[in-house]
Amino acid sequence: MRVLVADDDVIALTLVTAVLADLEHDVVAVSDGAAAWERYQQEPVPLVILDINMPGLDGLEVCRRIRSHEQGIATFVLVCTARDAREDLANVLESGADDYVTKPSSPENLRARLEIARRRIGLDNLRRTVEAELARSRWLSGIGETTIAIEHEINNPLSALLGNAELLLMDESLAEEHREQVRIVREQATRIAQVVRRLAHLKNPQSVEYLAGSRMIDLSARTGRTE
Repeated sequence: MRVLVADDDVIALTLVTAVLADLEHDVVAVSDGAAAWERYQQEPVPLVILDINMPGLDGLEVCRRIRSHEQGIATFVLVCTARDAREDLANVLESGADDYVTKPSSPENLRARLEIARRRIGLDNLRRTVEAELARSRWLSGIGETTIAIEHEINNPLSALLGNAELLLMDESLAEEHREQVRIVREQATRIAQVVRRLAHLKNPQSVEYLAGSRMIDLSARTGRTE
């Protein structure tokens, strides 16, 4: 897992980096808050470990900025703090941090916190996947209900239109000019019928760009085909 670590204390930074490397994480280490925020904007990562007291931006401000980032909700932020008073810890959590570890910290304690972070990240990823699948299921269900309604509302008048067009074409007294107009009506009605049939047999509905900034369900001839 890609991890961003920020701490101006060389010894603390070395300890955290060593523990992360031992756990086979890919570590990006920086020594101040401004660098941490810059690196995060370049590459949002799932886990960020921040010291509170750093030159430039402190850890809490970096945490707030991460939370305001469009991908910040998917990032677990672990704050390292030497202050463990109730008010200090409340500030840590209010900044948006998910967890904290007090300094100085033993490798064992740090490992435990990192394991909590790893499990939380895994659960959050699973939750987001399930929510996305649920949203798609609801979307597909809505399409199915819409399809039934469209079939019912369009097929009956469409059948009447096609039937009457055929009857008119069977009338030998109909002028050729009018006959051509009826053929056009029949052709366009047939095209509508084909679209309705494709809509009724959608296997895996996909949306495609229709006009700038707008999308529509793909009802092209390839729709509904299976590999």
